[in-house]
Amino acid sequence: MTFTNDKPIYLQMADRLCDEILAGTYKDDDRIPSVREYAVLLEVNTNTAVKAYDELARANIIYNKRGLGYFVTKGARRQILKERKEQFMKERLPELFRQMQLLGISIDEVNNAYRAE
Repeated sequence: MTFTNDKPIYLQMADRLCDEILAGTYKDDDRIPSVREYAVLLEVNTNTAVKAYDELARANIIYNKRGLGYFVTKGARRQILKERKEQFMKERLPELFRQMQLLGISIDEVNNAYRAE
């Protein structure tokens, strides 16, 4: 995974795990890689992976079964979708609309590009 400088690595790791849940790689009550496994996979310090897992556990996306590892919380996918949609609508869409207006791009042009995709 290539990390960016715009947010902490542990949050980027948490986002990646959420992406994997959204993509269906992990479903409700599926076991996810251990903290160590994920740290090795992404080539980061184990402490960074611990922070990512703690963040997801606090958000109720994953839960820990003592001695067994971490699992996806029931309804996590739905929760992630809801939060990401809200974030998109509040943060990204206004900037997109601003750029469209500056560049003279109509909603019809965007719609046609979307359909062509």
